[in-house]
Amino acid sequence: MAFQTEYEFILPKGYVDEEGTLHKRGVMRLATAADEILPMRDPRVQSNPGYLTIILLSRVITRLGDLTMIDTRTVEKFFTADLAFLQNFYRQINEGEGVQVKTVCPKCDHEHEVDMAFLPGPSGA
Repeated sequence: MAFQTEYEFILPKGYVDEEGTLHKRGVMRLATAADEILPMRDPRVQSNPGYLTIILLSRVITRLGDLTMIDTRTVEKFFTADLAFLQNFYRQINEGEGVQVKTVCPKCDHEHEVDMAFLPGPSGA
């Protein structure tokens, strides 16, 4: 089983380019340490820490519809619903992967893996 580094998504609203084309389907790759560290040197982030999100997303979104070059100007034009969706999606794919545990069903002896990130915590939440 290969390690997944790219994840497809569908924007709730979509990005409308200069020609009026709506782009909703995209691909985001896993972030690297450089993706999170290098933007901190950018003067736009130093003067406005909220801009970090814009730079991060421009680095990790590899495709959006027919667009293969996603820059900060593109991300700045996203609707707020799409920006919130992408921030959540970024966290989900970069932080949300749980530990895979091999287990055996006590009834049928079938072996399978369980993703511990989806199991409820001690409070049942």
